[in-house]
Amino acid sequence: MSISTNDLKNGMALDLPDGLMTVVEFQHVKPGKGGAFVRTKLKNCRTGAVVDKTFRADEKVNHAMIDKREMQYLYREGSDYVFMDNSSFEQVYVGEAALGEAQKYLKEGDTAILPTYQEEVLCVDLPASVELEVVETEPGVQGDRVSGARKPATVETGLVVQVPLFVELGERIKVDTRTGEYLTRA
Repeated sequence: MSISTNDLKNGMALDLPDGLMTVVEFQHVKPGKGGAFVRTKLKNCRTGAVVDKTFRADEKVNHAMIDKREMQYLYREGSDYVFMDNSSFEQVYVGEAALGEAQKYLKEGDTAILPTYQEEVLCVDLPASVELEVVETEPGVQGDRVSGARKPATVETGLVVQVPLFVELGERIKVDTRTGEYLTRA
């Protein structure tokens, strides 16, 4: 479906020759002389790269309809992650490349939003924070109460997080999925 560059909105997906892009921001510019144009900042849905691109005003571009489905992560099979659609119960195999950093936060049974375009899963949208169990960490040293002191802790997904000294083995912690930082005990 073609739309005019005059109708662009933030978050809209476009199927361009450069790839599948989402509009991060746009600006209509009407100079004193010459034709009007639209200056955009676009993010590649597959690679995450952000590019600046300029279009003529009223230029036609392909609008991409991205379907966001809520799915549950079931298990890992080889290099693929198997998800189940919560409404149709069909299983979808997603490669490691599409998951990116999300694989560090996913555990079996978790629910995530998977944006898909023409049956291809583009990425995984996780909640802002997830609860994970600490499976490996050194005990805090008694009397070592330096303000803000941290130690490494490995969680059940294999991710290593810097946590405060009081966090013990087997505890559940909340981790920010955007930064990978410890937030609080769960």
